Amino acid sequence: MRPDLAALPPYRPGRSAAPGGAPVHKLSSNELPFGPLPSVERALAALLGSVNRYPDMAGAELVARLAARHDVDPTQVVLGAGSVEVVSQLVRALAGPGDEVVFAWRSFEAYPLLVAAAGATPVPVPLAAGFRHDLDAMGAAITPRTRLVLVCTPNNPTGGVVDQEELVAFLDRVPVDVVVLVDEAYVEFVTDPAAARGEELFARYPNVVVARTFSKAYGLAGLRIGYGLAPADLARAMRTVAVPFGVTALAQAAAVASLDAGDELAARLAPVLAERTRVVSSLRAHGYAVPETQANFVWLPLGERTEEVTERLLAHAVLVRPFPGDGLRATFGTVAANDDLLVALGPSLAV
Repeated sequence: MRPDLAALPPYRPGRSAAPGGAPVHKLSSNELPFGPLPSVERALAALLGSVNRYPDMAGAELVARLAARHDVDPTQVVLGAGSVEVVSQLVRALAGPGDEVVFAWRSFEAYPLLVAAAGATPVPVPLAAGFRHDLDAMGAAITPRTRLVLVCTPNNPTGGVVDQEELVAFLDRVPVDVVVLVDEAYVEFVTDPAAARGEELFARYPNVVVARTFSKAYGLAGLRIGYGLAPADLARAMRTVAVPFGVTALAQAAAVASLDAGDELAARLAPVLAERTRVVSSLRAHGYAVPETQANFVWLPLGERTEEVTERLLAHAVLVRPFPGDGLRATFGTVAANDDLLVALGPSLAV
């Protein structure tokens, strides 16, 4: 076995059950608390009798729909089993032994694992004040060995966005042979008009790639379907390293149906956004210094108290995602789940 893999910690998914299988509010994985959109359920039901056949490996119908939606050529669309697999394709297409990949930290936990698995060197750059990307420091971390920079906006797990103006200024400084990924897994939850807009940056810069997913806002996490926008040559390389038939027929059909369900999606997102406002306001009223979030989760910077608070929440049947020594991330769930989160935290735990 590769000796370097022994030093890699495994990816840790959000906790999904309490000891003994007791009922819980699962706020640990940034999932929507609702099932699939009704029209998507109907599309899936119509396909169940044909799952003995392999899917369209090219995903032609979905690719065409995505290309039309983003006004790009179909050769610039890449599919993957979730946006994380699109990021994995990008890393493997660009970087290997001796190469470097720069990203903010703390950010998406899979980034360092994907980079190291490709044999490249992860270069984490600490977040700035307010748990935001420090683009100046990330730019300074670029060397002749840098092949890729990963920008997660909104940032997982801290929730903040990179502004469009600051990302434009950053891209103007990045060498054109260094690719910059704008990872927009949570873009549907963004309401800040100043937030970065990956689609516009992709049209403007030849070294920008955009990643998106149907896992979060569309509620298709269990089907694993995401996509990327990339320059045609790079997109071809990404497809070369992709797992054959990695995107199932059910996932493709669900994604196509989701693109036709704009009204259903808007109705689905409205209560999530309302709960975001309510929960963040309540946490601040209780004394928690939580940063701004444009995602479907909130970051509590609890430092060394993270595990203590996580266990207290578990005792109240609330599962969250801890990052020991840093803080915890809580997904916005149903009103009842969010109420139980707030009650379990309470002002007595304010920091």
